[in-house]
Amino acid sequence: MASPQPHIQAVVTERHRMGECPVWEEATGQLVYVDILAQTVCGWGPHKAQVQTVRLGPGQLRGPAGTRVGLLDWDSQDVQWVAQLDGQTPGIRVNDGKVDPAGRFVAGTMPEPLAPGVWEPAQGALYSLHGDHVVQKLADRLGVSNGLDWSPDQRTFYHVDSLDYAVYAYDYDVQAGTIAPTRVRAHVLAENHRLLLQLPRGGAMPDGLCVDSAGSLWVACIDGGRVIRVDPHTGLRPGRSRTRVFHLRRLRPSPVQVTPVTPANPCDPHDTP
Repeated sequence: MASPQPHIQAVVTERHRMGECPVWEEATGQLVYVDILAQTVCGWGPHKAQVQTVRLGPGQLRGPAGTRVGLLDWDSQDVQWVAQLDGQTPGIRVNDGKVDPAGRFVAGTMPEPLAPGVWEPAQGALYSLHGDHVVQKLADRLGVSNGLDWSPDQRTFYHVDSLDYAVYAYDYDVQAGTIAPTRVRAHVLAENHRLLLQLPRGGAMPDGLCVDSAGSLWVACIDGGRVIRVDPHTGLRPGRSRTRVFHLRRLRPSPVQVTPVTPANPCDPHDTP
């Protein structure tokens, strides 16, 4: 029997230039996200009349601010800049980021494009910002560091490298906030990461990622208008059947660009990955 078609509904109808990094904020009951190109931080809730936005002006984002991490106060709309991830490499900016299970902020960097859709490889890196504002590099020589999340048991860290068209899995030490050496397995690619999902190069590029309460990964594909649900135990690797991706949801109309995904409040009628 064919699976029923999912019901897809736009809960935020306001137009954005490039919405990114959505996070459901339990304390306030709202979805918080950013519009990178508009330089705004946005907040939406099912009981709000409109999207609340805080604009980060050109003076705040110019120059090294592209690699800085700040704390935003919603009420005053002030930003306290607390750390800089990479102040040495020219043409680099922070891309996607998320808080780990212990409260550290983990974010990756990427190079600015040389031309539309063209990036210099091995320029990105992955960083962790600890509570004392100390920055630790977790990985380097990445292409375009993008979506990231952790397994429900907090032992595995998932990360998208868009330029590789791939999702990688790392063994994660949540106490130390570090990527641990991986166990020896047949499909190990390097000392500390393994390939979980490989999409065809030149096709729909993987972008954002989130993990639901069952441990499944949801991978958004920019320019592909789709979100893929992936089994974390089997994934999709070269030479394996595409049925390893066991649920595919395509968003229409096709010109839509899907960036990140996030689980919403499970008690809310608007809940959707």
